[in-house]
Amino acid sequence: MESSPSPSLQCPRPLHSSRVIQMAHGGGGRLMSELLGRLLPLLPGSEKPSLRHDGAVVSVADWERLAFTTDSYVVNPLFFPGGDIGKLAVNGTVNDLAMCGAVPKVLSCALIIEEGFPVASLERVLRSMAAAAEVAGIEIITGDTKVVDRGKGDGLYINTAGLGVLPSGILIGPQKIQAGDAIIINGDLGRHAVAVMGARADMVFDPPVESDSVPLHRLVRSLLESGIPVHCLRDATRGGLASTLVELAESSELGIRLFDDKIAVGESVRSACEILGLDPLYLANEGRCVVFVPAKYAEGAVALMRELPEGREAVVIGRVTREHKRMLVVEGQYGTERCVPMLSGEQLPRIC
Repeated sequence: MESSPSPSLQCPRPLHSSRVIQMAHGGGGRLMSELLGRLLPLLPGSEKPSLRHDGAVVSVADWERLAFTTDSYVVNPLFFPGGDIGKLAVNGTVNDLAMCGAVPKVLSCALIIEEGFPVASLERVLRSMAAAAEVAGIEIITGDTKVVDRGKGDGLYINTAGLGVLPSGILIGPQKIQAGDAIIINGDLGRHAVAVMGARADMVFDPPVESDSVPLHRLVRSLLESGIPVHCLRDATRGGLASTLVELAESSELGIRLFDDKIAVGESVRSACEILGLDPLYLANEGRCVVFVPAKYAEGAVALMRELPEGREAVVIGRVTREHKRMLVVEGQYGTERCVPMLSGEQLPRIC
């Protein structure tokens, strides 16, 4: 009787050699472990065991009050002039803590990765996050990785959460805004939105436009440590300056008056707005914040902000009034006035 042939045993291509993300990278097994072993050294504090644990233990004995925030980032495209989704995730979370008056301390990072996403691109994002964290002086201490089916995740989403320390006696928020307060902004408008839009549509601007994404906590700390009574802080991200200020007018039940000629908009951003029918007051920013201080402290606050790179273009752009309650009014060069409502839709989706 003829013997049956022995089965041919062939070793498949090792999974760890894959240059793209596979579903197994999110399965909790060897491939996921190897991926984390490849990526974690790219982050600051990677030698700490908490990055491989289910959570991180943080000492709070000396922290009188804590601020906590979380945010998710789905920007499209992932890479754009002046930044990428990783830099955006770090700076955005740092700035949310800063707007509370807190000193950012630690972040978490959760990655939701689509099957087929290039590992090289993932490494690029992690390096960018590490660089942004180093600039901000914070640590990424814990995180998570999930993989979703091809076509279900649009490449990469990131969720971050941040913890910060709130100095004693600091209370910042819309409830502190008072009639007569001066409103200061630290720079020009719309660069982040136009940079992302240009990358999305392969548009070229002259001069080039880069995202304004920067951490703002040092600027805030400088103001608070100076003794200037800061009543409110808010970063003008989605919905832009206009929606941010309308929200604050409604929350404080006061009116806000802006001076149109004091609001800076770059040449390329203004041109893009004219061509596409966009209003720069509604464009998203990632490194711009509005600061509310009593009018008598405004000049000192502007001078202090201008000492830092992220505040070198600081200027008073408006004031809080008892008139036009719950409304934002923009005063033109020739005394004209227009009421600016909150953005009802979204000018540019997937901007952060």
